[in-house]
Amino acid sequence: MTTTLATRRPTTRRAWLVPTGLILLSIIPIIAGAFRLTELTGGAIPTPQNTRFLEAPIPIVIHIVSATIFSVVGAFQFVPGLRRRRWRWGSWHRLAGRLLIPAGLLSALSGLWMTVFYELPAGDGAALFVLRLVFGTAMVVSIALGVRAVMRRDFVVHSEWMTRAYAIGVAAGTQPLLLLPSSLFFPLTDELPRAILMGSAWVINLAVAEYVIRRRAALRGVTR
Repeated sequence: MTTTLATRRPTTRRAWLVPTGLILLSIIPIIAGAFRLTELTGGAIPTPQNTRFLEAPIPIVIHIVSATIFSVVGAFQFVPGLRRRRWRWGSWHRLAGRLLIPAGLLSALSGLWMTVFYELPAGDGAALFVLRLVFGTAMVVSIALGVRAVMRRDFVVHSEWMTRAYAIGVAAGTQPLLLLPSSLFFPLTDELPRAILMGSAWVINLAVAEYVIRRRAALRGVTR
């Protein structure tokens, strides 16, 4: 009995490393979003950086709230024990999914709206405009395919597409990790380096997602 508990505790701790890391990854955009919401509700003085938000605050508010829910709640979907937990009114995974799917769609669609209709800030050129459209659309499509799969009760494919959507969504946390060190070598308003680094964040996250998907498939093959 003692041996079982001793071996279970490290396993449980390891299971929580992934969501903890994902939440930490999302800390910078969450803090930035909280600052932006405070600015919008506190009568901020218009500046070149915030004028577009003050003139049309609804899309950015929807984006901040939905992206925060998607990144934080979505992180707990990577805890196997929590995913399997069931209550009388349903499983954690299913209940969380009913929140995550609309949150993810609102996050992606509001991001696309802002890309198209907000005035481009300094450093956001045509290349980054296209990248935002491509990856924002990819997030919407991934969630739609995930919903389609779960309606067909293909839970493996559902998990794969939702993992990809989550990877795209939390790239907002990966981007500062690439941009901040690079600011030592070039201004963050330089369009081409900024576009390359931000695009790299999406690619890196999707590469990690594909690794996770393939690893799950390999583990399923082993258990068979």
